[in-house]
Amino acid sequence: MSVPSPPTPTPATPLTSAAASTPAAPPTSRTGSSGPTVADLLAFARRIAGDAALIASLPLDPEGRTWLRLAGPEGGEAWLIGWPPGTGTGWHDHAESTGAFTVAAGTLREHSLAARLPADGWKSLELDEGIDRTRQLTPGQGRAFGRHHVHEVLNESAHEHAVSVHAYHPPLPRIRRYSRTGAVLRLEQTEHPEDWR
Repeated sequence: MSVPSPPTPTPATPLTSAAASTPAAPPTSRTGSSGPTVADLLAFARRIAGDAALIASLPLDPEGRTWLRLAGPEGGEAWLIGWPPGTGTGWHDHAESTGAFTVAAGTLREHSLAARLPADGWKSLELDEGIDRTRQLTPGQGRAFGRHHVHEVLNESAHEHAVSVHAYHPPLPRIRRYSRTGAVLRLEQTEHPEDWR
């Protein structure tokens, strides 16, 4: 939910703390009346991902994701996340925050929806055909996104850890978790900052 998009724990992929990751918005869109653009967030994530000493300082656990929380740009938040082989976030969004992430090591796959979903007031939706998107990201590659972006991020490797940097603005007010069966997306729970910090 956290300098990564805040880790989003799920029963299937619990997070292990080592210490204290809507349609994509265009890279030039503003996150609000003030604050960084999604392009600024992506540039920040790339800059942090290039800090070899910081990346090496993240303890890696073979069983669960690990993370370090960092200060983000212009009052935002950032997370450095370690992903053991075979781990992932499950489907989720970051509510009213915009964000970006960059892979620092290994390979991550992102599955996302290219559709703007209602922000609130629903428990189950049937998704239209053709809205699924998949991206494979390797070191140095990243992704920026707008508010209410629904996605899941996975380390599909059987042997290699991945490490990524995530940045959000404003700091995450909540993370909504979803289950998906075919074309049906269901809201399962809403998490707040106290649930992952």
